[in-house]
Amino acid sequence: MTTNKKIYFASDQHFGAPTVELSKIREQKFINWLDTIKNSAEVIFLLGDLFDFWFEYKKVVPKGFVRVLGKLAELRDSGIQIHFFVGNHDLWMRDYFENELNIPVYRKPKEFSFNNKTFLIGHGDGLGPGDKGYKRMKKVFTNPIAKWVFRWLHPDIGIRLAQYISLKNKLISGEEDVKYLGEDNEWLVQYCKKKLTEKQYDYFVFGHRHLPLEIPITENSMYINTGDWITHFTYGEFDKEQLVLKYYN
Repeated sequence: MTTNKKIYFASDQHFGAPTVELSKIREQKFINWLDTIKNSAEVIFLLGDLFDFWFEYKKVVPKGFVRVLGKLAELRDSGIQIHFFVGNHDLWMRDYFENELNIPVYRKPKEFSFNNKTFLIGHGDGLGPGDKGYKRMKKVFTNPIAKWVFRWLHPDIGIRLAQYISLKNKLISGEEDVKYLGEDNEWLVQYCKKKLTEKQYDYFVFGHRHLPLEIPITENSMYINTGDWITHFTYGEFDKEQLVLKYYN
C-alpha cells in the first residue's frame, strides 16, 4: 500500500435470494455501502457468494443484478482494485467478470501482502477437516462432464432448477452451519492452524460461514470471517495497521 487508503473485505451477499423483491432491498444496501467506501478504498475483496446462483453459459449470464454489476464497473474504472473469490453458490464463473469488469477471479485461497502484513484470503468452503457431504457435492458440481450436461439445459430451465436447489438443499445453502461451533470445532480455525505450520500469516480472511468472527489463532495471527449481507451486514476494514470487522447500518 502506497497511500493512506484502506482495504475492504465482504462476502456472502447471496443476491437473488430468497426472492427478487427482497434481494433488491439488500442489493441497494450493499451499493450504498460501496458508495460510502469508494473515496477511501484502494482495494476491495469480494469473498464469494455474491449471487445465490450464478452460471455462465458461453453467451449468456443470469438475468438481473445490473445495479450491483454497474457499481462494481464504476469502482473498477475509477482505479480501485477489486478481487473476486468464487464461493459455493457462484463457482461456475468463467470469464465474464474478467472480460467485462476487469476483475480477476480466484478459485482457491490466495496470499496477498499489504504494508508488511501477510494475508491468506478465500471463500472458505471445503477447507479443513469435516464437511464431507459438501466436499463430495462440490466434486460433482465442478466435474467437467456435469457442467457440460447442465450447459445443455435451456437457461430458463437450468437457472430456475438451480435456484430451487440452492434454496432447498441445506448442504448448499449452509442453513445448518450458521452457528458458532466453538474454536475446537470450527473447521476453518483448524485449517488456519495447519497453514501456520507451513508459513506465518498475520491474517486469515474467509467468508462462507455467514458469521462475523474474529478469532486469534496465535499471538501474531488472526482469523477473520466477514459474516454476510443477509442478517449481519458486516465487512472487514484494513487501515494499514490492523484488520477489524465493522457493521454497516
